[in-house]
Amino acid sequence: MSPIRREPRTGRASIARRLAAIVPDSGPAGPDPGLRVPADSGCVPPGPATRLSPDSGCVPPSATARLPEDSGCVSPPPDGPRRSRGRRVLSATALGLLVIALSGCTSNQFTRLGWPDPITKQGKVMLTLWQGSWIAAFAVGAVVWGLIIWACIFHRKRSDDLPPQVRYNLPIEITYTVVPFIMIAVLFYFTARDENYVNAESSHPDVMINVTGFQWSWQFSYPQYKVPGSAAGEVTVTGRPYPGPLPVLVMPKNETVKFTLNSLDVVHSFWIPEFVFKRDVIPDHTNSFQVTATKTGTYTGHCTELCGVYHSLMLFKVQVVTPQQFRAYMAAKQAQQQAGGVQ
Repeated sequence: MSPIRREPRTGRASIARRLAAIVPDSGPAGPDPGLRVPADSGCVPPGPATRLSPDSGCVPPSATARLPEDSGCVSPPPDGPRRSRGRRVLSATALGLLVIALSGCTSNQFTRLGWPDPITKQGKVMLTLWQGSWIAAFAVGAVVWGLIIWACIFHRKRSDDLPPQVRYNLPIEITYTVVPFIMIAVLFYFTARDENYVNAESSHPDVMINVTGFQWSWQFSYPQYKVPGSAAGEVTVTGRPYPGPLPVLVMPKNETVKFTLNSLDVVHSFWIPEFVFKRDVIPDHTNSFQVTATKTGTYTGHCTELCGVYHSLMLFKVQVVTPQQFRAYMAAKQAQQQAGGVQ
């Protein structure tokens, strides 16, 4: 091929003559898609929406053609916008995970994800497990949705050409098989650990309370505080079915309290929402659990097992007081019940 004699640029006709010297007639199929435009052609490729006139002499390069740096053809780097969008997606995902993680530093209705504010050490452990499970779920969801969105944006259909077909990818298959097992193992470990802690009972609790359920109220007795000469022989608080007064369960703060549960008739369930824990009260079967309260206050307990007509009214009051107040309350109850007063 003979070299092109450099001539002064005189417009479209000059460009057409130069291209004709190096580009043979390609027929109806058009120019070769891999054509390299001469550096001195002065051809600036138009945007994708621009239509070229047949006599313009400007041949737009194909998507895969690489133009010489001095060709005068200006095109933006193809990876620039993609990288920018990718960085924005990753930044938004990281920011969302950071907000979720930092929200665990505070305790409110949003961060507790619908749970009440626990007032026991055991309840706080269960709340932490609940929040951790949600954080793990959000993290997995962010990765999955991020991959879906990434594939939709950066691998969407751009032509009718069949994309490269990959039959298998062993590293990826091993990854998405092993990772779920690791996630399940981690969740199982923390669940088993916290469950063992919640169900653990001390052989020498500070306070023992026997709880007896009956249709449709409760009885609380304190076997460590004896009442000589009384019918029960120990401090006992018995409620009356609706519309009687609600029984009051008094317990100290920062001391280990063990509850022993029994039923006189049907199945009940002992539940204090702020404990974020409940246990069934079953006839001829003794259940028990142990808690350590960390906050004083007055709360409402419920029966959560359908037990008859007045099931919804089978309530009781819970008062968490300081150890000094608890001892004074027990002494007053002992004196009152020993003297034959009402319970």
